[in-house]
Amino acid sequence: MKYFICMIFYFYLFMFSIMFMYLGLVMISMDLILMIEWEVISINSVMINMLLLVDWMSMFFMMMVLLISSCVVFYSWSYMEGDYNINRFIILVMLFVGSMMLLIISPNLISILLGWDGLGLVSFCLVVYYQNFKSFNSGMLTVLSNRIGDVMILMSIVWMLNYGGFNFIYYLELFKFDEEMKLIGLLIIFAAITKSAQIPFSSWLPAAMAAPTPVSALVHSSTLVTAGIYLLIRFSDLFLNSNLSVLLLLLGTMTMFMSGLSANFEFDLKKIIALSTLSQLGLMMSILAMGFKYMAFFHLLSHAMFKSMLFMCAGFIIHNMKNIQDIRFMGNLIKFMPLICINLNIGNLALCGFPFLAGFYSKELILEMCLMSNLNWLIFFFFFFSTGLTISYSIRLMYFNMFSDMNFYSLFIYNNNDYVMLKSISVMMLFSVLGGSMLMWLLYDFPNLVILLGIYQYMILIVMMMGMLMGYMIYKMNMNNFYLLKLFFFLNNMWFLVNLSTIMINKINLFNSLSLIKFSDYGWLEKLGGQGLFHLMMKFSMMNYLMNMNLIKNYLITMFIWFMMILLYLNN
Repeated sequence: MKYFICMIFYFYLFMFSIMFMYLGLVMISMDLILMIEWEVISINSVMINMLLLVDWMSMFFMMMVLLISSCVVFYSWSYMEGDYNINRFIILVMLFVGSMMLLIISPNLISILLGWDGLGLVSFCLVVYYQNFKSFNSGMLTVLSNRIGDVMILMSIVWMLNYGGFNFIYYLELFKFDEEMKLIGLLIIFAAITKSAQIPFSSWLPAAMAAPTPVSALVHSSTLVTAGIYLLIRFSDLFLNSNLSVLLLLLGTMTMFMSGLSANFEFDLKKIIALSTLSQLGLMMSILAMGFKYMAFFHLLSHAMFKSMLFMCAGFIIHNMKNIQDIRFMGNLIKFMPLICINLNIGNLALCGFPFLAGFYSKELILEMCLMSNLNWLIFFFFFFSTGLTISYSIRLMYFNMFSDMNFYSLFIYNNNDYVMLKSISVMMLFSVLGGSMLMWLLYDFPNLVILLGIYQYMILIVMMMGMLMGYMIYKMNMNNFYLLKLFFFLNNMWFLVNLSTIMINKINLFNSLSLIKFSDYGWLEKLGGQGLFHLMMKFSMMNYLMNMNLIKNYLITMFIWFMMILLYLNN
């Protein structure tokens, strides 16, 4: 009975995902867009409406969110077994999915804020779910970083009053010709880069790994971090023809480069996959800033399929390794957990862009468009070197998991027969293999024309080969050198971004607040406030006690003086 709620939600989520897929197919074939308006309340001339936008993009995205959440709920049935609060966990996941649904179908900034803020609040509850020191720190870092984006959305709502309405979908064409409205584009970009963890707000994404693994599978594939990308896709007309797109392109490519380098020197299994998410988010931001919004949406959907599967496989391995996440303890897993290792390798190959898997169709197309575009050398280097880094950390992870020696306990029992987890992983594996080609056929009516000459034809293949070689070299690297250790520490800490964006800012505030407490609360306020007044009253009461203690003459004289003073006061 305890797990009955899991089965109910799994069934309904899966059925709704199929329904939304059918509606998306109908809308993309008929080129249909529906605007549903609901009048919430009308007082005199003030009318508050709820507007919903239903088109093929929102339907496909909702289908993907519901499909992944259904697999995650089914996966949680086994993963969270023994948890006394599993019903609370499932309800929090449902609130999380509901907030994302509201954000997806909202063409109104106020209803977007409701979904946006709901994602931030519920993500805090999920990150601190295990209620320990690390999860509380990670939860505060997550919610405060996302709060910056909430403030930017609020400021853009205020600025939208210049047009007299909050339904931005009506004013997108006007935004192109109004220079003042470029401010909304800047605010929306800042909101999106906080939610999607771009530089300089990247430090919260690896910290959010303190949440249970099913939550990580949901967050990193289709909900929290993709909300910023989806919002920018909707607002893409605002900034594509301005300098804001250059800013977004630079931030996206730098994030992609930084996270790829950090993942190559990381040993935490979940953190490696989280940094790969950050790398792919930078890729989506970059290609969106170049003007290919449908290509960014295509990669968003294809990435969600294999990334959720990667986290589910990681959770299965961590479950069997007695909650150890260090990949140096893992090795030769292919002999003990063959099914999970096959799924993990399929996810890794899809991430690398292996031919005919989900990531191949979107990633190959993005890189070919970059080769055809007029990019400068810096952006070109960031794009292709970061792609090589993606292949490098995937090959390194594969070596540590599959081919290195087992470094775990001498007595161990691996369980490869958890069929609940295996079934949910197998569903996502099927979509990781077939989903890319299906989306390619659905989203593009005609094939993209790609013309590459000379060495550009082999550039992607060269980058892949160099990435594989680099992954093997990093795997074999000897860390006994002092300077190598310093470089490792710098890259492993995301270029000290955690220190710069959180610890440095917090340290100044905490130091000043400690000085203020010592000076005021423990200093002057202590003397002038409650404690000082208490000691003063104690002295007066002690004097009064000494005067009145068996000294009836002093008492009578004091009473007489008070009596005379009262008479003088009354006569005046």
